[in-house]
Amino acid sequence: MAILYDKKSLAANNKFIATAEALYGGNVEACAERYAMLAEAHKQNVEGEIIFYSASGRIEVTGNHTDHNNGKVLCAAVSVDLLAAVTPLAEPKIVVKSLGYPVVEVDINDLSIHEEEKGGSFALVRGVCKAFKDRGYNIGGFYATTVSDVFKGAGMSSSASFEVLVSAILDNLYNGDSISAVEKAIISQYAENVYFGKPSGLMDQSAIALGGVSYIDFEDPSNPQVEKLDWGFDDTTVFVVNCGGDHCNLTPNYAAIREEMEAIAGEFGQKKLRFVDVDEFYASIPALKEKFSGRAILRAMHYFEENERVEALREAIHSADEELAYDIITMSGISSYQKLQNVYAEGDCSEPIPLALALCEGFDGVMAYRVHGGGFAGTILAFVDNDCADDFHGYMSTVFGDKNVYRLKIRNVGGTRLDLGEND
Repeated sequence: MAILYDKKSLAANNKFIATAEALYGGNVEACAERYAMLAEAHKQNVEGEIIFYSASGRIEVTGNHTDHNNGKVLCAAVSVDLLAAVTPLAEPKIVVKSLGYPVVEVDINDLSIHEEEKGGSFALVRGVCKAFKDRGYNIGGFYATTVSDVFKGAGMSSSASFEVLVSAILDNLYNGDSISAVEKAIISQYAENVYFGKPSGLMDQSAIALGGVSYIDFEDPSNPQVEKLDWGFDDTTVFVVNCGGDHCNLTPNYAAIREEMEAIAGEFGQKKLRFVDVDEFYASIPALKEKFSGRAILRAMHYFEENERVEALREAIHSADEELAYDIITMSGISSYQKLQNVYAEGDCSEPIPLALALCEGFDGVMAYRVHGGGFAGTILAFVDNDCADDFHGYMSTVFGDKNVYRLKIRNVGGTRLDLGEND
């Protein structure tokens, strides 16, 4: 029996119910309404079989400001996504209609870099296709209608979601799902670096492509070691709270972290802290203090300790030690606050991130909390006991506004085609 895409039929579809639970943590009725709306919008523009694909948003869990010095990180896919209704096309073109935005149409016979496309979706589509071709994989046409609830400006990587989605579609339609999640992440990063023009690392794409929690070691950035970890702690809700603040004038703050870490590394004849002997660094602090600020030394200390925390959290997840895992995440946040010092910008007395962290510290049911992402302005991350989630959401909404409190789950499914039953 062919699958029906109306809300009522989807809500009664056992495969759809399982998908809603795996990707979004339930709420079948709302999910069914969203999918039905997207299918109907898709049918207005193209005829043929409809296949659904999903690529999530992501969060950074531990490993704050370590990747730029060849460090280690733990990041995770979460229960918001870029959702696509897709129909294969015989023509050599990829068409993406994102609801509320202009249509993107790319001739996939032309995979050259178009300078005028940098910073946009055209570039990402072309870049993913070029990476597929360069690796000997097949590409082909499709029409995708998409809708996204990956929040922009909250550090959840909407561009990486788009890249991974296109990679997942091409892999499934034209390569028989033969490409590993890690390679799709590398392909997506290539599109963002070379065609889109943003020199991002591999963290965002890996988290989204693999699903679950991803461990990444950047000792060799050209060949990072990536491992998917199965997050089994379902008794907590993940919150990202947008505390406010403007990133526009903060570039010097971000740059100073990397510059200070690399300056310390230079004292040991290295370009990056990863290649400095830890014991030699600590033994040299008296001499370093004569040449460098206390902040630079503290930031280097954070780096070395943070790499150890990433390994400890990796082991805690492997051993299903939930209490230890949350303790490590909180300790990572405390180190970011006290040693990395990226929770408030110099001269900014508003300090929304410290305020949000202080509220988390005293709130019943908060299992772990930390600054999220680059810091200085923006968001915090909190893991809250499910029984206390409603109260936490309500209270943080009164302080920062309901639209700035995002309620999530860790999603163990990577960028993928969704099996909802037989197709039309």
